[in-house]
Amino acid sequence: MITLDRLVNVLAGSGARLAGGARARDVMLRSLVVHDPTDPRPATGDVFLAVGVDSPAEAVDLAEQARASAVLVRAPAPLEPATSATAEHAGVAVVLADPEVSWSHLTGLAYGLVLEGRETESGRGPTDLFALADTLAAALRDSSVVIEDQLSRVLAYSSSDDVVDTVRSQTILGRRLPDRVRELFAERGVFRHLAASDEPLFVEPSAAHGFGGRMVIAVRAGRELLGSLWVETASPFDAGRRRVLEDGARTAALHLLRSRASADLERQVESDLVTRLIEGSGDAPAMVSQLGLPPGELRVVALQAHVRDEQHAGVLLAFEHVTTGFGWSRPGRSALFAHTVYTLLPAGDETVGVAREWVASVRAGLPAHVGLVAGIGGAAEASLLPASRREADECLALHAAHPELAPVVYDESWDRIVLRRLRAVTAAGRMPERGPVAELRRHDRRHGTHHVETLRAWLAAHGDIGAAAATLDVHPNTVRYRLRKMDEATPLAIDHPDQRLALIIALAATDEDRT
Repeated sequence: MITLDRLVNVLAGSGARLAGGARARDVMLRSLVVHDPTDPRPATGDVFLAVGVDSPAEAVDLAEQARASAVLVRAPAPLEPATSATAEHAGVAVVLADPEVSWSHLTGLAYGLVLEGRETESGRGPTDLFALADTLAAALRDSSVVIEDQLSRVLAYSSSDDVVDTVRSQTILGRRLPDRVRELFAERGVFRHLAASDEPLFVEPSAAHGFGGRMVIAVRAGRELLGSLWVETASPFDAGRRRVLEDGARTAALHLLRSRASADLERQVESDLVTRLIEGSGDAPAMVSQLGLPPGELRVVALQAHVRDEQHAGVLLAFEHVTTGFGWSRPGRSALFAHTVYTLLPAGDETVGVAREWVASVRAGLPAHVGLVAGIGGAAEASLLPASRREADECLALHAAHPELAPVVYDESWDRIVLRRLRAVTAAGRMPERGPVAELRRHDRRHGTHHVETLRAWLAAHGDIGAAAATLDVHPNTVRYRLRKMDEATPLAIDHPDQRLALIIALAATDEDRT
């Protein structure tokens, strides 16, 4: 938030000037609203941007309806005496901008100035959501206010704690709505209401959950749900307080949009560089330097996150989490590509410990209802990162097949990756359709024999009949008998090393992945 004097002084550099109506230049400006003739709902804000309004008189009338302290309108000076008198009576300061100055330039300056405040947790976009929460709490008669994102994570809260229930305390301390309360709201249809309606909703208290009553309203930009605004109250709001809540939601949307725009610009630059590195295009060492990563080997980590009933929310949440904070405060650099987040992590001298700990920290930072799978590629120089990316993708696929296990690391699972590639070759029809293994499989299907199983055990035991028999839980003579029958069905030539190796490869390429 800024003073009117500060706003006028900055806009003066773009050809704007205070033309009248100001009672005091030290009035504080905390919010702003843009004129929208297509929206019939009344909107309020401290600064009224009269976009599309050519008449200063009309702009002053609209600003008065919006309960604004200042109006910005593009019109030539001077201001008509009658309009000046109306503005002074209404307490609306009229700032005239040169008609040749674009609205995009003026609105950019106004948003940046009025919504400028403390930085977000990400260290990026300017926002003053905490001040907004305090302002709303005061306007709503010292009620406690919490502003959350679309996944119930706390963005800001008011400092007024006259009425505090257990859930509010837990929400603020944990930085997100407790899972048990989120489940309660889901059962009551609160989230369905927020997704579909802009109307405030009263949420009945629940003593069993330590939860008092709430008024909640969606914070939305167009059709996109950005978050929600919660106010502690024992009973539904009257019309006046509902109007204050609606105005607060629109102002919160402006804050969130500006914060996201600032963060998105940095994320886009970072994402473009990471994408080019893992695709192998451009000067790899130069791009690593631009990203602020140390020289030396890096690892590619591939992440996918899933939220039930929300197709894209999980991966977007994961991407936001891993790109939270200033570049120097984060160990890696990330890109969002389709449904996967790719992160470059310095490998250093360690094996896989740092990468595994980083994945664990991401898992801990996401809500409990978000599922996460990950694959960690091998360490590689900058020019070889496409290979690490392929390894990360293959490890990710293995983890996705068994998400209950630990994330898959290439260094520890390269053998499974090799076998996976062999199976991909087989699935593409590039393995011979005829040969000893194929013949033995057909014989087993036709006659109910156990030739393939026996051959696999014998090869795994390096030709040790006793060890193979123990694996199969049969007598050694049974293994000898089966080997003779196999050789009768198709020549095995198991005395030749190359033939044995080929048999091992053919078996591995056609076996299912046994984790």
